[in-house]
Amino acid sequence: MWRAFFLAIGLFLLVVGAECLLIDQATISNAESGVVTVVPPEWVPWSLMSAGAITMLYSFTLPKKFSGS
Repeated sequence: MWRAFFLAIGLFLLVVGAECLLIDQATISNAESGVVTVVPPEWVPWSLMSAGAITMLYSFTLPKKFSGS
């Protein structure tokens, strides 16, 4: 159960980080349309993606004895 939980959290962080990268690039092209878009700082997507990758790696290294609880 814990393994699946940490895997889901890591995957969520990876997806959110990747979306932040796409939003940052799309904002440059849609700046004149008048739509208000939140532009994250440059370090946010990379931090989210690295935290997601580390969390997913942690979920794979959890001992088997904790997965049955």
